[in-house]
Amino acid sequence: MNTSIGDRIRCLREFRDMTQEGLARRAGVSADTIRKLEQGVRQSARINTLRALARALDVQLERLVGQPTVTRTISEDGGLIALRDAIQDIGALPGVPVDDDVEEPPGADVWIASVKTAAAMYWQGQYSELSGTLPLLLRDGRAVVRENPTEPVWQQLALAYQIAASLAAQSGHADWAFQAVERQLAAARRASDPLMEGMGVSTLSWVLLRQGRWEQAQAIAEKKADELEPSFRRATPDHLAVYGSLLVAAATPAARRDRHDDAVHLLTVAEAAAIRSGQVHAYGSAFSPVDVRTQKVNVLLAGSESRPDEALRHAGRVDIREISRPVHCAHYRVDVAQAQYQTGDGSGALATLLEVEAEQPEWIKFQALATATVREMLEAERRRNTPLRGLAARLGVDPTG
Repeated sequence: MNTSIGDRIRCLREFRDMTQEGLARRAGVSADTIRKLEQGVRQSARINTLRALARALDVQLERLVGQPTVTRTISEDGGLIALRDAIQDIGALPGVPVDDDVEEPPGADVWIASVKTAAAMYWQGQYSELSGTLPLLLRDGRAVVRENPTEPVWQQLALAYQIAASLAAQSGHADWAFQAVERQLAAARRASDPLMEGMGVSTLSWVLLRQGRWEQAQAIAEKKADELEPSFRRATPDHLAVYGSLLVAAATPAARRDRHDDAVHLLTVAEAAAIRSGQVHAYGSAFSPVDVRTQKVNVLLAGSESRPDEALRHAGRVDIREISRPVHCAHYRVDVAQAQYQTGDGSGALATLLEVEAEQPEWIKFQALATATVREMLEAERRRNTPLRGLAARLGVDPTG
């Protein structure tokens, strides 16, 4: 639990039988950076450097930075392992005998209301509580749809799996998330709902992004957006929102791949859709002009050439009071903290991160960017900063490396 990033890089590099120079060539970073990390001279590096090293070592970023993969508390009725079991439903496999002696499921209306509650819990950042209720929600949903296989019930089952995919990915289990998206897309097809299918592809793009599969993440989101491209004159707000969400999903991996012109174009079209649609809450998510503007800040910090000054200028256009989802607001503010730190405003970055932690104490522990920023700040501190070291301890960052 207390191994440093340098320890993990060295172990993974040696396991792959690579020299420091070989890793440097594959990652496109300097061998001196790798050497200093492994020797403990440096305790961290820029987030884009860490992403490049993770990709070169063929591991997910979360493993390299030591991101937690557990929630704070364990529920009597569930947890992440129970969520895995609910996603990987043995009873859905052909030829596998299962016990049919299950409790009578709730009525469709009661269960659908529970799905809406689960979506709200996810966007509030209540991961521990959600991990305790979501496994039963999925199991009940499969029973409800067997008894009442209508298109509205299939649609809500697709949404339940979307929530499961999102929680699994946030908790560091991208493989479970991929399986949940498979089930989301299958349910969306049974619901005859092309917009829910579009949201499934948007979720899949995000899961692929977490897996480091950037080219695929961009390609599938762009292709699905092209497939759903609306007529701006006749399109409904929901249609515009799903279309715009796919463009936003494609922009992030484009920026990670240093395709910044592509990313800017995608977000420009997405913002036009958002202005046309207004603020939309549909398919378990939200879409509005402010959502697109926050993503512009994110993409300016991605790739090999981060542009934090420009990111902060764009942040000046964002009114956080307009952001409807607390987790989205927190994610945006972590981006702002990274930009503040990269422009030399360490005290501002720390203040922003402490504010985010106060509002989202559980969510922030799962954020690789927040952890990487704190590591950088610790390494650069010139005097003992008690608030910084307290934050580092709560995020699981060892100040001594």
